Amino acid sequence: MPNAMMSPAQAPVAVLSVERIREHFPALQRRQAGQTVAYFDGPGGTQVPRPVVQAVGDYLLNHNANTHWAFPSSQETDAIVLNARRTLADFLNAQPNEIAFGSNMTTLTFHLARALGRSYGPGDEILVTELEHHANVAPWHALEKERGITLRVARMIPETGQLNWDDFEQQLNARTKVVAIGAASNAIGTINDVRRAAEMAHAVGALVFVDAVHYAPHQLVDVRDFDCDFLSCSAYKFYGPHIGVLFGRHELLASLDLPKLLPSPNNAPDRFETGTQNFEGMAGAAAAVDFLASVAHGANRRERLGAAFAALHERGLSLVAQLWESLSSIDGVRLYGPPPDEPRTPTIAFAVEELSSTAVAQQLVDLGVFVSNGDFYATTLVVRLEQAGDGLVRAGCACYTTPEEVERLVDGVREIAAAR
Repeated sequence: MPNAMMSPAQAPVAVLSVERIREHFPALQRRQAGQTVAYFDGPGGTQVPRPVVQAVGDYLLNHNANTHWAFPSSQETDAIVLNARRTLADFLNAQPNEIAFGSNMTTLTFHLARALGRSYGPGDEILVTELEHHANVAPWHALEKERGITLRVARMIPETGQLNWDDFEQQLNARTKVVAIGAASNAIGTINDVRRAAEMAHAVGALVFVDAVHYAPHQLVDVRDFDCDFLSCSAYKFYGPHIGVLFGRHELLASLDLPKLLPSPNNAPDRFETGTQNFEGMAGAAAAVDFLASVAHGANRRERLGAAFAALHERGLSLVAQLWESLSSIDGVRLYGPPPDEPRTPTIAFAVEELSSTAVAQQLVDLGVFVSNGDFYATTLVVRLEQAGDGLVRAGCACYTTPEEVERLVDGVREIAAAR
């Protein structure tokens, strides 16, 4: 992860404590079974801080209009859209004219795949991996039917939850047009070496699309360091509203054969955004980035984000180590994915013998602990782990997660496992 590096003469970066961070999240006051809720469902969507809600509300109450007209609220909307592009550009280390918005990552990826696929045909190939959320599989799979391309799938190593790089290399060839790879597995937390994949893909002339939905809340994205051509993420996974974000190299966004209305803007990135956009969502996404930047100090927004993510990453490593060690000590509990000393996010997937993931999640609700369960749309991965029937329980740590909440989760799992 890109960190804010300090010289020995510099003082440590001041970062908000988890207690101060929690003050911004009203949802953390919710009670269940007589105690405040411990939210571990962040990989499916985080809770939202007040500044994000205020930004969405302020737009709807005070600036609501369509764009590019002469009256003030329309011009204010234009400014809010431009600010959102600039803010998300800082978040991804891109340029504002390389940032497009859409309903969600899935919709954006279908849109991109269809635009790229217009020039593909039989003999062309696209490479994905078994670690993917199916939002990074189905759009490319659709091109098999629509354009006659071949979809190849690089295998994972079930024992470690990591990508099989030997198989990846074997699947890659001169016919590969796109490598679509997740920066991190939303199901088991594995972090992939995206830069390595990009170097290999570009060596055979392929484009690189990165699904950063699960990566972006935990590691600061750097599209230049990744050397990717496209990247998508979702604001509601990093404390924002339900809106998707797409980075695309400007020259590629400007040249894509996109389905669009003839009178609509033809400049990039506007030409990628079909129809009237979710302007309040854009305002909220920008506010989410600014909230993350407010956690630490720095000379500019990108520096503040670097310092904030570095500190939050260290906290996340501590929490995931605590969670991994404690859960692995419980009889009947099996963990999946890389151990804490391997590249991973603070997201743990596990199963309890003789119990379905739904049964475990339901019993944890009775203890005031919210976890997600099932296959999380990472269907191929869960099948490869031989958990398609019962599914997995997933516990994800966020910026507001405390060691005490991790203890509550572990105590609950221990109780459930003992009673099975």
